[in-house]
Amino acid sequence: MHSRWRVLPLLALLAAGCEERPSPPSPKEQAEGYYIKGTSDYLQGKFEEALSSFNTMKELSPDDPRLPAAIGEVYLSMGRLNEAAAQFELALKRDSKRSTNWSRLGFIQAQLGKLEEARSSLSKALSIHPKDFNALEQLAEIHVKRGELDAAVKHFVLAAEASPDASKSPLVLRAVEVLTGEGRRAEALLLLSDWVGKGVRTPELLTALGDEQVRDGQLLQAAASYREAASNSPKDPTLWELVGEIYTKLDKPADALAAYRESLRVKDRAVVHVAMARLHLARNERQAAEEQLGLALETVSGSDVHELTALAELLSTLGRKPDALRILTNLSAEPDHAKDLDLQLRTATLARELKDEATVTTVCNRIASSGVKLKKCP
Repeated sequence: MHSRWRVLPLLALLAAGCEERPSPPSPKEQAEGYYIKGTSDYLQGKFEEALSSFNTMKELSPDDPRLPAAIGEVYLSMGRLNEAAAQFELALKRDSKRSTNWSRLGFIQAQLGKLEEARSSLSKALSIHPKDFNALEQLAEIHVKRGELDAAVKHFVLAAEASPDASKSPLVLRAVEVLTGEGRRAEALLLLSDWVGKGVRTPELLTALGDEQVRDGQLLQAAASYREAASNSPKDPTLWELVGEIYTKLDKPADALAAYRESLRVKDRAVVHVAMARLHLARNERQAAEEQLGLALETVSGSDVHELTALAELLSTLGRKPDALRILTNLSAEPDHAKDLDLQLRTATLARELKDEATVTTVCNRIASSGVKLKKCP
């Protein structure tokens, strides 16, 4: 009797425990879980897994308005453009007021060569969200394809104005590319100056500004642009080298040497040592020039034509013409440089000066076999 009464409370406790167990997730909750997983897989580049998650979600919640766009993004990333377009068209049937759906569809249509349809879709995106920078950029690219360059530049600039800070520089540079491609360098310079003045001072934009300032003869301004770009590009030695070259042209050897030293701090390169040696020679500092030549010989890569020819010229200037000829002879004999007429002529000229007739004959025959006809080979 007593044992029976002891069992009953135990059964009651077990029953209560069963009642407290969590109920299984509803189909809606399960669908949400698959949506989150699919989005996570997509962001990690696991496109097949993402499609699997979204397809499972479709079984649980087939009318979810987010689903077609999510699947469309995956197809777009996989390069399956027609399937992506179909998904975004379905997304628009469910939500025609979402500008991103129109923007994505317009982008895909442009990739498929359907420019008029793309323009229409992008215009609808912009009517909903005038600052959709993706739509503005794609519309600009369509204008480029149609040869409507003023409209292209305008829309690249509008896209830059509407975009996040990280995207502004590439869009401005794209507009500059369109202008310079048409020889409209004054407009390109004005555009670059304007955006740098607005505070978009990325190394890429500053370098492009420096390039245009050099072409316009604004050497001091170009040096300042390159200096700022170099200061923000700790792994690029060439920007400091450009600063050094400009100061050399401006007859500011101390500033040029300082810039070249900064370049060497980034990367030790023979071509910079050669430039420094020439500066020292111009100042009648022969010993310093010899020291830089030694450093150049220690760091020469052996594959850079510009570097090797510059080194050969320096050797020749410092009275080591046989060493210079050895460099040029080896370089000019490489198959990749057989048609480099300037290199071949330099080699033949120096060989003639040193009375190395065998090398002269070899180089002149090489020039002739390349199809170049000269009145007289050095």
